[in-house]
Amino acid sequence: MNSASSEGRSVEIADLRQDYRYKALLESDVSADPFQQFQLWFDQAVEAELPEPNAMTLATVTTDGRPAARMVLLKGCSPEGFMLYTNYHSRKGQELAQTPYAALVFWWAELERQVRVEGAISKISDAETEAYFHRRPRGSQIGAWASEQSAVICDRNILETRLRDLEQQYQDQPIPRPPHWGGYRLMPNLIEFWQGRPNRLHDRLCYRLSDQQWKIERLSP
Repeated sequence: MNSASSEGRSVEIADLRQDYRYKALLESDVSADPFQQFQLWFDQAVEAELPEPNAMTLATVTTDGRPAARMVLLKGCSPEGFMLYTNYHSRKGQELAQTPYAALVFWWAELERQVRVEGAISKISDAETEAYFHRRPRGSQIGAWASEQSAVICDRNILETRLRDLEQQYQDQPIPRPPHWGGYRLMPNLIEFWQGRPNRLHDRLCYRLSDQQWKIERLSP
């Protein structure tokens, strides 16, 4: 696809570009700890009232080396890693079971910033999952039971029927966590911070974990 239509006009996709001039990213300005640096940028994204600042791309890989990516939501970040929750039987859950490595990408367009994260991923404890599940809105709790995530269904009526049945089943009582639903924690060995700069000469600072120590490297744009 080489062009897109906007109000009847043809737009050449190859000609779409933006010059980035918001800020710089210098070694002297960043924390030696990538988690502290991420928290700083994340807090600034929240303060800027960006839509869903915790939205991120999660990339996984199949056993035959084919990549797959989708948007998910970050639900926690600490020196222990980046957390998310999903259905273990979903496509991403099956791929993570086969190959427990993943990549994350955050894109905060208004701040002209991107963060890439790579590393090993594993399930979190049942206790952590239980605590988070019961903090979720009741509708989301029922939804975790109603949807066989990634499975083929004939039409949406199947979901609506399941939802009504479950609402009746759990009326006036707590909703238990489905055994197939839970959390993951990605422990990174690489975190890259990207700040847009003029003339495509962007700033890229990459933290790499080596011998339990984080080393900061500047990458060419």
